[in-house]
Amino acid sequence: MYNAKSLKAEEFIDHDEVMATLDYAWKNRHNEQLIDTILEKAKLRKGLSHTEAAVLLDCDIPEKNEEIYALAKQIKEDFYGNRIVMFAPLYLSNYCVNGCVYCPYHMKNKHIARKKLTQEEIVKEVTALQDMGHKRLAIEAGEDPVNNPIEYILDCIKTIYSVKHKNGSIRRVNVNIAATTVENYHKLKEAGIGTYILFQETYHKESYEKLHPTGPKHNYAYHTEAMDRAMDGGIDDVGLGVLFGLELYRYEFTALLMHAEHLEAVHGVGPHTISVPRIKKADDIDPSAFDNGIDDDTFAKIIACIRISVPYTGMIISTRESQACREKVIGLGISQISGGSKTSVGGYAEPELPEECSEQFDVSDTRTLDQVVSWLIDGGYIPSFCTACYREGRTGDRFMSLCKSGQISNCCLPNALMTLQEYLIDYASPETREKGEKLIREQLANIPREKVREIVEKNLVNIENGQRDFRF
Repeated sequence: MYNAKSLKAEEFIDHDEVMATLDYAWKNRHNEQLIDTILEKAKLRKGLSHTEAAVLLDCDIPEKNEEIYALAKQIKEDFYGNRIVMFAPLYLSNYCVNGCVYCPYHMKNKHIARKKLTQEEIVKEVTALQDMGHKRLAIEAGEDPVNNPIEYILDCIKTIYSVKHKNGSIRRVNVNIAATTVENYHKLKEAGIGTYILFQETYHKESYEKLHPTGPKHNYAYHTEAMDRAMDGGIDDVGLGVLFGLELYRYEFTALLMHAEHLEAVHGVGPHTISVPRIKKADDIDPSAFDNGIDDDTFAKIIACIRISVPYTGMIISTRESQACREKVIGLGISQISGGSKTSVGGYAEPELPEECSEQFDVSDTRTLDQVVSWLIDGGYIPSFCTACYREGRTGDRFMSLCKSGQISNCCLPNALMTLQEYLIDYASPETREKGEKLIREQLANIPREKVREIVEKNLVNIENGQRDFRF
């Protein structure tokens, strides 16, 4: 049944293939010769198959695991440097007709506050996000054809892009909404979205159907095949993810990489991003009720192995995870993080009252955006607010070809430094600004082309003098 080029979910995510892979990986977890061969292939930075990646994930030879972590760090550095892209979620509505048992937005939850932002409220939320310094949003909404039709989502996107406050503007809107039709994906593309993001939750079909007992999301095939429809609709940047903790992590890891292989085989473009959320406490959801949770060490190993297997793909970790966890894994392959996030419908402009709680999950890292930016700088990272590739048409296969060849770094470092300078001048605390500007001065020397470096230096002065939005 397994066929990476098939458009049928149960063929490109074939259960028997996953199980055979897990069996092979487990039997070879001590096979040092095989593991060395896989690591040598990984060093070529062309990626690994799902089978090879599964062997590395199961490897329990301590010194080989150290090699895996070191290689993941090096590959992340080679493709993405020490840049970390910043974003924030914006929840538009938590009305939902699905019965997902791990999400407090499920239809049977009668005590969570149900909210839907008006366009006027969106203006206030976006203004507050701009006042924090954000340039990139990921919009979220429950699945409800009455309350959250595609027309509502499109109106929200238009409103978000329209808000210009002081020096602030949202330059990229990524969209995380339910699986939909090719026609609707085309509408989202026309609205100017960045990445379309859809978490699979679990690739194990039997578990998937139990976890989604009612509602349109119950349809495993329709959900799993959504990225193909999105690409058919013209969206060439898509983001995958599973919710670790719902099913055995080895199964999810293998199937996730099979999905990436499928997109590459069919469309010539793998996932633009992969997210790695873990199930967290929420309104009426107790994560301990799900017996497939993973500890921080396993989580770190998963991230390292994904980075090695799909070196070109951005990796996202959100404020679901604590500061300590994010510190543990950020160097292993993460390229995007959120900061100052709210997972409620509203809450950026005005804090929610306790009786109005509409959060999808509890935020573990509650630091402000400025505190996160300061922390990243202390760790030697460059917080980047860049959205240039999306606005310059470097998406899909164009982005991937530049990324795989290493040429994308010719744009990324200059853009990161210029957008960081914008943030430091417009939004940062005096302490963050001081050390951020020191970081920029140090990093200028790492721009290899003298002409580019001269342009960046000139633009940094122009930013200081009030101009904005320079990009390569």
